[in-house]
Amino acid sequence: MNSTPEPSDEIQRAASEWIVRLDRGLTGTEQDDYSQWLARDPRHREAISYMRWGWEELDRLAGLEASQLSEPDPDLFAPKRAGRARGKIVWLAPLAIALAAAAAVAVGLYIKHAPSAARQSVLAVKTAEPDTTAYERRLLDDGSVAELNRGTAISVEFTPAERHVKLVHGEANFTVAKNPARPFVVEASGVSVQAVGTVFNVRAENGPIEVLVSEGTVKVGSSSGGTAAESYYIKAGQRARVSVVSGGIHVEIANVTPDKVDEGLAWRTRTLDFDDAPLSEIVASFNAHNTTKLVIGDPALKTIRLSVTFRSDNVEGFLRLMDSDFDMRAERRGDHEIVLLKK
Repeated sequence: MNSTPEPSDEIQRAASEWIVRLDRGLTGTEQDDYSQWLARDPRHREAISYMRWGWEELDRLAGLEASQLSEPDPDLFAPKRAGRARGKIVWLAPLAIALAAAAAVAVGLYIKHAPSAARQSVLAVKTAEPDTTAYERRLLDDGSVAELNRGTAISVEFTPAERHVKLVHGEANFTVAKNPARPFVVEASGVSVQAVGTVFNVRAENGPIEVLVSEGTVKVGSSSGGTAAESYYIKAGQRARVSVVSGGIHVEIANVTPDKVDEGLAWRTRTLDFDDAPLSEIVASFNAHNTTKLVIGDPALKTIRLSVTFRSDNVEGFLRLMDSDFDMRAERRGDHEIVLLKK
């Protein structure tokens, strides 16, 4: 028998709201609030677990394509064993009510980003089981990193003279390994974006191509060639909207604030969720997503097991959580290393 009281209607409603926020990505402030909310009551994590299950079931329903070639998910419609079904049936009614509004959002997001057969075939060249509905971080052969937003497909062709990436559809952020002898070029809908060593974001949906530069400089031009006058340089802190027109391209460049840059790249952040995991595992996962590295300075901390949830980019929020709830302190060593120690 479970000794933890069942979550109240208020907790269920709060959990459903957090699930929707988690799906679109938390801000730094929201991450702190979410971590504190989870730690406040053990029923909160239980409610999140059940609401996440319901959200994933909605995603699976959205994935049932209405075509003669599609087949229902057998696991979704298979009869459940009585023991397992009874526990979840109790939650079906409040779960359906709490997620009713979110269901429309989930289906809408799927339709907007649903992968076409062409995009799937391109991804199939690089991955055995492509999933164009999920975020993907891909390390390219030259050491560059491509982060793909949901519904994004790319093809990669590297030669001794050039590193060429075609953005078939969607949005991708590129952290380019420096190599002046081999230009790094991203092609999207007739637009060419070239960089040597920089960080930039390219979005190719319906309408103009959008280029957002967070580090360095990129050169934008027509992928079909053209005169030198058709090349435009976009610097860090600028966003460009590029349209293909007769005889070349039309480019609109605007300066953007650091907050707007962060907002435009918010899709890259990921929520890391751990349930009774050793601190060493949590730190390793955190370090995989950040240039700032955490180091466990006290061997006794490595075996401590924690249940925490935080944004992958929220360094300060994670440190505050460790300080307030887990009796640890942070010691900074240089610009990119933080050592965790017992208080």
